[in-house]
Amino acid sequence: MAFDPTSTLLATGGCDGAVRIWDIVQHYGTHHFRGSPGVVHLVAFHPDPTRLLLFSSAVDAAIRVWSLQDRSCLAVLTAHYSAVTSLTFSADGHTMLSSGRDKICVIWDLQSCQATKTVPVFESVEAAVLLPEEPVSQLGVKSSGLHFLTAGDQGILRVWEAASGQCVYTQARPPGPGRELTHCTLARTAGLLLSATADHNLLLYEARSLRLQKQFAGYSEEVLDVRFLGPEDSHVIVASNSPCLKVFELQTSACQILHGHTDIVLALDVFRKGWLFASCAKDQSVRIWRMNKAGQVICVAQGSGHTHSVGTVCCSRLKESFLVTGSQDCTVKLWPLPKALLSKNTAPDNGPILLQAQTTQRCHDKPPPSPIARTSTAWLLPPTTSCWPQVTGVASGASSSLPWTRCWPQPQLMAPSSSGRSRTSALPTSRPGDISCPTPSSLQTFEGHDVAFVSRGTQLLSSGSDGLVKLWTIKNNECVRTLDAHEDKVWGLHSTPESSSGRL
Repeated sequence: MAFDPTSTLLATGGCDGAVRIWDIVQHYGTHHFRGSPGVVHLVAFHPDPTRLLLFSSAVDAAIRVWSLQDRSCLAVLTAHYSAVTSLTFSADGHTMLSSGRDKICVIWDLQSCQATKTVPVFESVEAAVLLPEEPVSQLGVKSSGLHFLTAGDQGILRVWEAASGQCVYTQARPPGPGRELTHCTLARTAGLLLSATADHNLLLYEARSLRLQKQFAGYSEEVLDVRFLGPEDSHVIVASNSPCLKVFELQTSACQILHGHTDIVLALDVFRKGWLFASCAKDQSVRIWRMNKAGQVICVAQGSGHTHSVGTVCCSRLKESFLVTGSQDCTVKLWPLPKALLSKNTAPDNGPILLQAQTTQRCHDKPPPSPIARTSTAWLLPPTTSCWPQVTGVASGASSSLPWTRCWPQPQLMAPSSSGRSRTSALPTSRPGDISCPTPSSLQTFEGHDVAFVSRGTQLLSSGSDGLVKLWTIKNNECVRTLDAHEDKVWGLHSTPESSSGRL
């Protein structure tokens, strides 16, 4: 579909090979053009409303020019060998630029209806935009000749000089998959450029410098984990079914999309002060991110060493000194934080710092998703991380795998949860210096997938496959409240500290 410059006419193309024009004000069809073979997938009006011209393209890769005044096809433009993906016009209306999946862009003289230049761009182009004919040094535009911008399957924006066919500017390619660009449009009066990615995100740029202004997160599919971020819990981190992380500012809903992982992010955790957080993914790696006071987040460290997906991560609670990861390779690794990360003024000039696992321990006989992995292991951390913590006890009894474990604010309880029948048990653990409890026993069993201790450890929040969030009193095993807002399984759960607003 496409509107004309006056926004009173609407053109539509369909699977029947027809192009129809509709009067939006009077609500009736004004024109019905036939002659296109197969599906008509592209329509565009000429920018001069007095000329009453419509352009369309179908599966034959030809561009047809229709006259609304004569109700006929004026010309058929042939130069592309694959589907035409976009049509854009110069300000004076005498020149048209077409792009296609045949990896070329064609410049047309609309007065003679002839192709004047074919530019190979070496990628499948989904959208092309003609830039204003004025010098823009930031984009490599040094003359006032015709220049255009392309967006396609390489996931970057590039600027081309039409006369020479040379690329004069190439945007830095961001890491990670799913960055292919599917749409691009220029708002001339606002000086903004909007592009859409294959993973349903919108990126808004300042047109003269291509400096990223805003990001809009699209469809996220399943949300796998979520955490509050910032000393005042001002932001929320979301791990969805994607290698990208999304950081939302709660007050404005502004979004920052973080790239770094190359496969789906599975779990998150935040350090005590709220500026640093960790993520782990199917790419067998763990990353540490830092948010500054302006709300900008960058990756400051990364580590690899697991031989399978890293499904869980836990940050040290008392101070920012280490983190622990668990993987489907049946091992747990302890990663000390380099001192350089703890400096607020430290910025990774040469990229993220490389983390080194200090110790590795095989903890289970089967990986977490296995129905056989039905035991929970309680660990006692020594005063320093110079050696691996001792096992204080092993508890069994879960009906299926154990994808989540949470520790009580005080070190006497742990809460492993089971994914089989959505059950959570509160287990006693040994106090610091006391390893006389070799076999922890279950104090209480609650229904739930993920868990979070609240009310200074006297209550427990649980979420399950029924989409409900329940608040339990641990002492008497009583469900005191049920929150019903989700429509499907709840995978992630995180609550703010006691001293804050108590949000969930």
